[in-house]
Amino acid sequence: MNELRIPGPATNGWLVLIGGGEFSFGETREFDELLLSKLPANNRTIAFVPVASGSNEYAGHFGAYLRTIEPTVDVVNVPIYRPRDARRQKNLERLESAGLVYIGAGVTNKVVEALRNSPVVESLGRVMAAGKCVAAIGAAAATLGVATHDIERPGGWLPGLGLVPGAVIETGFDPSNDTPLRRLMSLPEAKLGIAIPRDCAIAIAPDRTATILGAGKIAVVRKG
Repeated sequence: MNELRIPGPATNGWLVLIGGGEFSFGETREFDELLLSKLPANNRTIAFVPVASGSNEYAGHFGAYLRTIEPTVDVVNVPIYRPRDARRQKNLERLESAGLVYIGAGVTNKVVEALRNSPVVESLGRVMAAGKCVAAIGAAAATLGVATHDIERPGGWLPGLGLVPGAVIETGFDPSNDTPLRRLMSLPEAKLGIAIPRDCAIAIAPDRTATILGAGKIAVVRKG
């Protein structure tokens, strides 16, 4: 493992960004074990957000897998699929009462459409302020910076959720093709580019120190 520092205000909780991988094939086990270690001893509930995929079965499969590692874990699906779901108080309460929030993989556009400027973003901030962990994988992780790719417009971009200030995040990164990352870095608000391959993750600690996990290598690009 190597370390780097991510700009931004200190928090009380962790933010874990996973580049990709299939949990059913054991590809994310190292990262998932880290997440389980961050669960409070008195709160073993993980709130799963399926917004990126739109699947109401994803949480069940993920929970069954996690219980093979840690039987005490309970994964609860938080049914956020559309913008109106992101405004429902019951969903916000489910997020904030859990010991950890996990945003599943899928499509960047779905995440941005449903969550940008929604109360969910504020709830995620409160989760970390309470000393708990927020994790996101694949396309969901890619939306947490200031901008992300618009899959409906090749070469286009969408504003991100802003949980990683001044940064753009490229997940599933292919080192042989850095053009997509360079496109995002051309935006004035992008000061830092973080490229995470499928077999990597970064865990950002409360003091903004980021630990790199996995077999691959991330790429970091800074302006100025």
